[in-house]
Amino acid sequence: MIPAPGRRFCGEHSHEEEQNDRKRIPCPLDPKHTVYEDQLQKHLKKCNSREKPRPVYFVQDINAGLKDVAEIPEKQVPVSSLSIEELQDLIIKLKKASNGLELHLKEQILSHQALQEALNDPKNGESAFKHLKQQASILGNMEKLHLLGPGRCFVEFGAGRGKLSHWVDVALQNVESVQFLLVERATTRFKVDGKHKRRDSIFERLQVDIQHLCLNLALRCLVESYTTCCDGGDEEPAPKRSRAAQTEVAPQRSAGNESTTEDHKPVAGIVIALCCHHKCDWTHYVGREFFKSVGLGPVEFHYFQRMSSWATCGMRETTSKASTSEDSEDQTDDTEEHEQTLSRTESGSDTLQGILSAEERKEIGCLCKRLIDHGRIEYLQQQGYKAALQYYTESAVSLENVLLTAVPSPSLIPEPTI
Repeated sequence: MIPAPGRRFCGEHSHEEEQNDRKRIPCPLDPKHTVYEDQLQKHLKKCNSREKPRPVYFVQDINAGLKDVAEIPEKQVPVSSLSIEELQDLIIKLKKASNGLELHLKEQILSHQALQEALNDPKNGESAFKHLKQQASILGNMEKLHLLGPGRCFVEFGAGRGKLSHWVDVALQNVESVQFLLVERATTRFKVDGKHKRRDSIFERLQVDIQHLCLNLALRCLVESYTTCCDGGDEEPAPKRSRAAQTEVAPQRSAGNESTTEDHKPVAGIVIALCCHHKCDWTHYVGREFFKSVGLGPVEFHYFQRMSSWATCGMRETTSKASTSEDSEDQTDDTEEHEQTLSRTESGSDTLQGILSAEERKEIGCLCKRLIDHGRIEYLQQQGYKAALQYYTESAVSLENVLLTAVPSPSLIPEPTI
């Protein structure tokens, strides 16, 4: 800021000037900046720190999950602080709860014609190529589930740069009536939103945490609050997928149709590339009933979600590799969170040496992931969806290579009427 003519200080520091008879005070909305006291009321109306009007899709904590604080455990000690006996007891509980679950997932690595030209581009760096392979397989799995079609609204959660929506748009270039809703809580650089060539496709971004998003997406948002929020309205929100989650919403019935909420599912399909199990918490987890059914609770969940990082702790090394400028953009905005947030303590590389080998830690970490994921599968089944887990890409492409898919169960899809 430049001082005014004849002044020693700029406006922000003019209170330091002895001759100035106007007093500056800290802004009550954000004390990091000051304002003239006699202009306070005028400033409060335009201050960037003022509370903005909440959009119509914002409903506080609608997808937050557990409301009963009595069930939420007190802060647990780190895994690294557990005794050998306590750790062994947890592993026994984990293996007992996992007994009988389908732990050997089928491999369904697919591709899609929409990405073939990009996949064959020699300018791709290693990171960009890996991202393209993941996106191609996600689109291939969506096509296999008949989710790529006209009259759809795709919602991409955790959209980042919006690349998945971009490729879905390319795949549907000859299809009419397609909408995209990109949900991302953070401000994003290098967005690809402006690269869409079709004039008839509609793209919209929502900057909001899914916890407060009334569409309702993510698992609880999709199968519970979506219907709750949207019943009775004339507008249909557009659902789609994120790097972690792609969902597709079928067109709503017309007002004259007598079908009820129970006899149809507004969400035509859910596709989620699973990752970051260590970021889950009991409050938001949809599989609590499953955990309770196998004798587990919030304490065990806390340790299992932390131990899940053992399955992929080696990924931390990938962030230090050299990359091209295009790769850097990918890593800045699209790199999976677990590559940035895993701590050395939680990986157990030092504290568990001599207790568990690296292979044993990896096996336990994978068990934790599959147990948490099975709770999600049971939740979706209870909500009337046919859900499955499969490997959608090679582990050399991503160690987080499991895809969750769900479509309405055939028995719950109403027969077409003439």
